[in-house]
Amino acid sequence: MAKGMAGAALAALMLAGAPAAAQRTLTMAVQTPPSALDPHYHNTTNNTMMLMQIYERLFELDNKAVPQPRLAESMRAIDDRTWEIRLRQGVRFHDGTPLEAEDIPYTFARIPTVPNSPALYTPAVRTISRIEIVNPSTIRLHTHEPNPLMHFDMAAPFILSRRIHGPNPATSDFTSGRLAIGTGPYRLVSFAQNERLEIRRNETYWGPAEPWERVTVRFIPQAAARTAALLAGEVDLIDYVPVQDVENLRRDPRFALFEVDSVTFVYLFPDSMRDTSPFVADRAGNPLPRNPLADRRVREALSLAINREAIATRLYQGLAAPADQFAAPIAEHRLPTQGPLPHDLARARALLAEAGYPDGFRLTIHGPNGFFPSDQALLQALAQQFTRAGVETTVQALPPANLFTRATNREFSLFMTYFSSFLTINPLRQVVATRNPEAGLGPFNRQRYSNPAIDEPLREALITMDPERRQVLTHQAARALLEDKGVLPVIFLRNTWAGRRDRVVYDPSPLNHTSAVHARPPG
Repeated sequence: MAKGMAGAALAALMLAGAPAAAQRTLTMAVQTPPSALDPHYHNTTNNTMMLMQIYERLFELDNKAVPQPRLAESMRAIDDRTWEIRLRQGVRFHDGTPLEAEDIPYTFARIPTVPNSPALYTPAVRTISRIEIVNPSTIRLHTHEPNPLMHFDMAAPFILSRRIHGPNPATSDFTSGRLAIGTGPYRLVSFAQNERLEIRRNETYWGPAEPWERVTVRFIPQAAARTAALLAGEVDLIDYVPVQDVENLRRDPRFALFEVDSVTFVYLFPDSMRDTSPFVADRAGNPLPRNPLADRRVREALSLAINREAIATRLYQGLAAPADQFAAPIAEHRLPTQGPLPHDLARARALLAEAGYPDGFRLTIHGPNGFFPSDQALLQALAQQFTRAGVETTVQALPPANLFTRATNREFSLFMTYFSSFLTINPLRQVVATRNPEAGLGPFNRQRYSNPAIDEPLREALITMDPERRQVLTHQAARALLEDKGVLPVIFLRNTWAGRRDRVVYDPSPLNHTSAVHARPPG
């Protein structure tokens, strides 16, 4: 009898503890899976937000773009070409290997060498000529030119271990899990590409313990399916809440919305540098002898055809804003706001005629399906607007990984994507600077765009330590880009997450990061 009572008491205690145990698990549904778990393979949001749970950087940008110490405790400029970094002591990788000063030069040397990368982290290390190890806790970065963005750059690369990861680690060894070993607050349990990621709390983490014992991330590219999973209680949090579901979830007391104005802007990238282009044709479908997108007047006509205000208010129902330039609304050193870029169909048609296309031409626009909210619907809206201006446009929406691989191979005439940054100079150097892998310029310049009117002030800005002078130069480059229509900005996104009110509180990220490190239990 006593034994039975003890068993019943134990069962009762276990039941009583069940809610607390459940509270220590988190299940998130996210739209876009990572393309790999190699922390240096692809510098893109959907990879970074998963990797930041497992690996760490020297610094981490907070939601106000202030670098916060992570594996580094501090950084100071000794002179314009020397930076001293003090490393955090007592940090260990998940297998117990200590973080060592030698891991920093090892990591930085690997970054430019990752094969088949759609976009490397090279800009972050482009100015470093050598790394001096002063002592086990101190390193000095020596640069071949001044770098005013060093604090920002050191918040980009994830740090690996020379002892664990060894010479020439393969991307496949990270994605398989064999080398997915970092210093981060969570350890990898399993990864099924395009399906799910499972992680567990790192009990030996150097920093404050994370509240979640286990986290499951499900990759659900279909917007309606993510909402359905949340409503059914299958997940605790979803990202990229579908526009049509926002108000219903806002009114439902079971759920909470977490929103923030992002630093993300959607843009179109035309193929303006080649004499011919693969997805343009005349009205009869015959190849054109010359690439119409190489003509600035045609690019301006496409920009004038875009009704950004209608896209923001109707398609996105206020969860986006019309773009006025190639920089986020809160980006440092952006051009003074000048209102949305103009929409004028009559002027667009006149420019097409002036450029030699009075009857227009045919165009295919490529873009992602499942990369950001309503991306496929946005492609269709843009195609309709171009068609009204006289450019008969069709759409091909592709999975993000496929899109970026093909875009890197220059397979498109016009494609749509986005970029996120707190700085105006960053998309200039990463997206539209003349591509120069050795100098770390233009890793996202998939159309090989090149414009000396941008490159010259940009190159000077990138070595100018005086912020006022750097702003003048950045403005000069940004204006040249707007004038040339090298890219066509479309909208600024507002980031929205939805979660079960009884399960999770989320700190919304302007950088679009959906990550367990931004989530905590309520109360």
